[in-house]
Amino acid sequence: MDVYGTGLYQQPYVFKYPKAGENNSVVTLHILDVASGKSSQINLDNAYYIPRIKWKNHKDMLSVQTLNRHQNHLTMYTVDAKSGEVSVLLEEKDDAYVDITDNLTFLEDDSFIWSSEKDGWNHIYLYGEDGSLMNQITKGQWEVTNYYGYDQNEDKIYYQSTENGSINRGVYNIGSGGDDKTELAVTPGTNKASFSADFTYFINTFSSAQTPPVYTLHKAINGKKIKDIKDNDKLLQKLEAYAVSPKEFSTISINGNELNMYMIKPKDFDATKKYPLLMYQYSGPGSQNVSNSWMGANDYWHQMLVSEGYIVACVDGRGTGFKGRDFKKVTYMNLVKYETEDQIAAARKLSELTYIDEERTGIWGWSFGGHMSTNCLLRGNDVFETAIAVAPVTSWRFYDTIYTERFMRTPAENPSGYDDNSPFNYPELLKGNYLLIHGSGDDNVHVQNSMRMIEALIQANKQFDWGIYPDKNHGIYGGNTRIHLFNKMTNFLKENL
Repeated sequence: MDVYGTGLYQQPYVFKYPKAGENNSVVTLHILDVASGKSSQINLDNAYYIPRIKWKNHKDMLSVQTLNRHQNHLTMYTVDAKSGEVSVLLEEKDDAYVDITDNLTFLEDDSFIWSSEKDGWNHIYLYGEDGSLMNQITKGQWEVTNYYGYDQNEDKIYYQSTENGSINRGVYNIGSGGDDKTELAVTPGTNKASFSADFTYFINTFSSAQTPPVYTLHKAINGKKIKDIKDNDKLLQKLEAYAVSPKEFSTISINGNELNMYMIKPKDFDATKKYPLLMYQYSGPGSQNVSNSWMGANDYWHQMLVSEGYIVACVDGRGTGFKGRDFKKVTYMNLVKYETEDQIAAARKLSELTYIDEERTGIWGWSFGGHMSTNCLLRGNDVFETAIAVAPVTSWRFYDTIYTERFMRTPAENPSGYDDNSPFNYPELLKGNYLLIHGSGDDNVHVQNSMRMIEALIQANKQFDWGIYPDKNHGIYGGNTRIHLFNKMTNFLKENL
């Protein structure tokens, strides 16, 4: 990758990046006896990846997790550090892929707590020392979104979940038998806990779409608040000087699914008028944009646009997270196909609203979201008039092994999955206004993605706008870079939407 810098010659920057289907580094596991200085290799089957290792409570026993290349077969081994003997403790298989987490606690007797999606939702399980299932601790059509740990003295497991709705997060504890559940912090919005080492206390961080983060101290066993630590009232006071409009949360029925959505309307909204619509999304596997939490950086830009007469909407389509295994993994082998269909269908449905100008519909996104906005403008050229793509993937053939193959397998195994939804294979579909932006120093989504898209559009004789930020990485920032980028996007929308 060229780094242009300020010198007379640009410099090549070389780094290891195996692309989908290429050779990965070979990974092996070794145990070193510190006293003798001797190292021994551990023989593991199915060990294309070794994503986690963790000592058990027995001082000579190590747990080792391995994954096959398809990432649909996880094996957890017990390794005797003295003898090198290896035995299978647990196996997880999935028709699509198995997610890797740190949700693992070994109890004093080396029984263990583990999370899995095997019943269709992410839940917590208790296994015996020999790997036999003792019981499923949490159950229901909701997801455990964070496992905080286990207090053996009180027999309490602490976790965060979507029990209060998929756009909210609450904090709970429960006994290892699946009983005596206690709500610790469940005010509608997003509750995040940080526990003391012995699980006596936790600091809760609460926010919602209306409330910036508030920090409070609680007793862990019952959730009782001990004291207020810090709030963000000064931020709220500062924002009173600005035209901030609320996010209106709802669901929208698209392709047989109730999808989470928010919409932001101007403060002086008039239902008899027509407004341009800008949709925002990321759409990546297991992600979430529609959440009842405080604003991020993009939200402030959206608020500025809304204050100037745009309506901004966001829809989490199929493939996004926290609505069960099947909803998330339906996109397996066909990344961005169903996600694109859902955004196009959502835009079409929103355009039917009396206050939306169906001739002025735009979409934007970054990274995976840039891939999506590009695809939506091309595939949905009868619905979208304008799109902005920042640092987009344009072919999964250009992305790395471990991420891409988890969702797509290899290009040799799934060529149509890689190529049928690659937008530089159908540039002739471009009808609307397209702005393509990339950093030339992006070592994550390489600028190669945009260069191939640019060349395809040129050869299809399609006019479009584009900008390259020299030596900027995937985040595209530094100095005046971000303000320049968002001014460019703002001007583009004002001219075209």
